[in-house]
Amino acid sequence: MGDGHALVVMPTGSGKSLCYQLPALALPGGGIAVVFSPLIALMEDQVSALKARGIHAEYINSTLDRRERERRYRALADGQYELVYVTPERMYKPEFVDAVRAVPGGIKLLAVDEAHCITKWGHDFRPAYQEVGAFREILGSPLTVALTATATREVRDDIRRTLRISEEAMPLFASGLDRPNLTLAPQEVWTNDQKLEVIEKTAEEATGTGIVYFALIKTMEEAALELRQRWGTRRVAIYHGQLSPEKKKKVYNRFAAAKPQDGLMLLATNAFGMGVDKPDIRYIVHAQVPGSVEAYYQEVGRAGRDGHPSCCQLLYEKADLAIQQEFIHWMNPSADLLTEAAHAFASSPNGLCHIEELRAQTVGKNRGDRRIEYCTIVLEKMGVIEPTQDLETFHFVRRLRPEELDVDEIEAKKNRDLLRLLDMLQLVQSDDVRQYVLDYFELP
Repeated sequence: MGDGHALVVMPTGSGKSLCYQLPALALPGGGIAVVFSPLIALMEDQVSALKARGIHAEYINSTLDRRERERRYRALADGQYELVYVTPERMYKPEFVDAVRAVPGGIKLLAVDEAHCITKWGHDFRPAYQEVGAFREILGSPLTVALTATATREVRDDIRRTLRISEEAMPLFASGLDRPNLTLAPQEVWTNDQKLEVIEKTAEEATGTGIVYFALIKTMEEAALELRQRWGTRRVAIYHGQLSPEKKKKVYNRFAAAKPQDGLMLLATNAFGMGVDKPDIRYIVHAQVPGSVEAYYQEVGRAGRDGHPSCCQLLYEKADLAIQQEFIHWMNPSADLLTEAAHAFASSPNGLCHIEELRAQTVGKNRGDRRIEYCTIVLEKMGVIEPTQDLETFHFVRRLRPEELDVDEIEAKKNRDLLRLLDMLQLVQSDDVRQYVLDYFELP
């Protein structure tokens, strides 16, 4: 075990959070555990679940007003918590740094969730994560666990390098990548009617709850209309990022409570999945090819967690590649557009700007142009803006420095994303999907 540090690679929903929650409570002595997580909704759900079990846990993020944040900083400094969840950007806040330095007994455990965000070689690079290694030393180099569902060897090496911990001191603990109860079946299709036939057949044979993933909301809604005409409205639900928070919660609760005999089919974009802990998902269909092997394996990993057989159909239509290529274009906004968006935030009244205002000021009112959504994602990751309680309104934090935008790196990232899509195409065309995935992640 080296110094007790660990790099954990386990599928989403297989219990990774227990790898730091249990040690946080069981390690002797005083002090607290700090958990870095990029997912605000997920950290809030985990804290709620811990509190329900009588554990002193809390989160600190940008959705809180200043008075509540300051109250939680004081409680943190007084040692009132056992676990504290924060986004990595919190490291830049002097109030947070002062609070963790004041904790009686110090920081006994540092957990870095979604650790693939540390590296630009991962599929969801988040710049603030690059500072975790230096911040860890400020904390006195506490016991550290880094966790992710998907990490190639290159990503794993970069995680350790950034955390400044050797492979010997931070060994790999990987499990559950090869799931024999999951049937991974690719199939080429030529028309939407053929897709619907495969979806219906898969659902009928699986006899239980399932998820059908789509890349585009419009395509998903068209499919939902067809399937509801054939199956009835009660058996088909939809979930995507443009639903209201109330509607999302209602759909999620219905899905989580669904019994096998309900035969509920959820049509969803990749906005659905994080934090889903339903053991008896009997099938997952990708109606459109996902953008990377990492995304694909995270999504199929939600099936069959009870160990019973589950079917994972991957439908491939050549036209769907163009959709993912367009996503890659949106996901990598130019330095000029990022600069323009950052300026719009800096000039916004009261430091608040809604995404539709930003769109009108930069690319026009075309809601089909999703570059602005990705501008906000990039600028949030850089700590230039923060989301508010209304997740489509952002709060200006600081000005963007010109040297922060590297035109060559933006182009290099776009090329890496295109190569990931090529890897996905090779997976679809491989003779053995399971072996392709195992080889891709190079896990022992």
